[in-house]
Amino acid sequence: MGRSEPVISVRNLSMEFSGKKVLDSISFELGEGEILGVIGRSGSGKTVLMHLLRGIDSPPTGGEVIYHLSICPECPQVTMPRMAGKPCPACGATMERIDIDFWNGVEPELRERTMRRTAIMFQRTFALYGNDRVIENVLYALDDAGYPPELAISRAASLLDRVKLPHRMMHIARDLSGGEKQRVVLARQLAREPMILFADEPTGTLDPRTARLVHTTLGDAVRENGMGMVITSHFSGVIEDVAKRALLLEEGRIAMIGEPAEVISQFLRNVDTSESRLKGEHGERIFSARDVAKRYITVDRGVIRAVHDVSFDIPEREIFGIIGTSGAGKTTLSRMISGIIEPTGGELQMRIGSDWVDMTRPGINERGRAKKHIGLLHQEYDLYPHRNVLDNLTDAIGLEFPKELALHKARASLLMAGFSDAAIPAILARFPGELSEGERHRVALAQVLIREPRMVILDEPTGTMDPITRRDVVHSILHARQEIDETFIIVSHDMDFVREICDRVALMRGGTIIALGRPDDVLESMSDAERGVAVQPARGGSS
Repeated sequence: MGRSEPVISVRNLSMEFSGKKVLDSISFELGEGEILGVIGRSGSGKTVLMHLLRGIDSPPTGGEVIYHLSICPECPQVTMPRMAGKPCPACGATMERIDIDFWNGVEPELRERTMRRTAIMFQRTFALYGNDRVIENVLYALDDAGYPPELAISRAASLLDRVKLPHRMMHIARDLSGGEKQRVVLARQLAREPMILFADEPTGTLDPRTARLVHTTLGDAVRENGMGMVITSHFSGVIEDVAKRALLLEEGRIAMIGEPAEVISQFLRNVDTSESRLKGEHGERIFSARDVAKRYITVDRGVIRAVHDVSFDIPEREIFGIIGTSGAGKTTLSRMISGIIEPTGGELQMRIGSDWVDMTRPGINERGRAKKHIGLLHQEYDLYPHRNVLDNLTDAIGLEFPKELALHKARASLLMAGFSDAAIPAILARFPGELSEGERHRVALAQVLIREPRMVILDEPTGTMDPITRRDVVHSILHARQEIDETFIIVSHDMDFVREICDRVALMRGGTIIALGRPDDVLESMSDAERGVAVQPARGGSS
């Protein structure tokens, strides 16, 4: 059976930034109820395509995005084209078929009505009301969608059940793990009952188990609601898990479109997975943790032991990994190591020169002194949108250099973050909105390295990177360790990355370290759920 009637037709779509073509005359269709996977390395145009499909930011420089719809002449209802000639589900009037050019000549009111029937999940942006409870976040989304107030609480609880978070509905959103936040975002988008969901790298920073939960939920939502979905990723497993059809973007052009397995094979053809590891001798101990604990006291849940009984040492030039599923305590531990939050028990010490600094004690001569020597790249990083990359690397973070020195430092930092020497001049002049998500992430890494920290904490450094860029980042981290004696702590769900780059790995479960040692040994001790070994979700989409 062939694909269903198209709901979106993309015709010769092009987009330029500063004279550079990011999308170059691409054409394809999305069928009703279809899940289309879009794969490609960082900078290939995936995110720009998603924004143009949804109607975000600037219009394209060429081509069309045609929505095929059924609209109600009597009320604001907009839905799939298959409903043409049938009663409106809201008021009973007869639905009418219409095609609209989303960026050219469409009435603003109709464009707004259409956008309200679509939803988008952005990369690395949780977009939650951090000080409100989880269920309140979902209730706000239902209210925005015009859901009947008397039914909203039941519907919100049902949506949280769907994303496997009924046990977190009364938690404050900011206290959730990254994986839990992403599932709340998904519940909020499903609350809109969209006819099309755009998911831009929705699981790039999640552990395998949580990622599969999200994949399964996405597939179930498509089948149950008959909605369509476009999902981008540079991870082949995401496309294979979820999509029925895949599209490969290379330098803004469609290189291939067809069966996911065939497209993925084409995507990986030039990926060299071998990496010559730059060996580095470890130095003296630079960091020490002893019986570290972090407890929170809440009115409704009492004492929460986020981290407890954690002990380890890190020598200079070591690449130390911290792994575990969402909610295991990894981010809380990394925030204590970086000095952002204070432990409620135990000892944290960092060696600065010949002095050991007590990070459990506040003040400019204790934790404040150590923080200056620790760089942190969090998975929810941000860049200044109205400053170019050079300014983001220098002025915007308070480093005042003469122009020549600033340029030299910026180039060196970008090289260590995985950019090629040939690409750097163009990258320095661009603004964050003109970069792919993978490129923005590497610029954020360069922001950390330009400060010349003694130790760098990387929270999900490869979450939104394609295999080729990931390889470059592996090289840059190893190079930084070899050439400038950098020490790294890497918090990651990417087990292949951890195995490839880390000297030792700590596996966290339930807020404590349950295994510590060589990557292969620790990964072997993980449970199937922690490794992401699970029943594969059925592939969604129309047949």
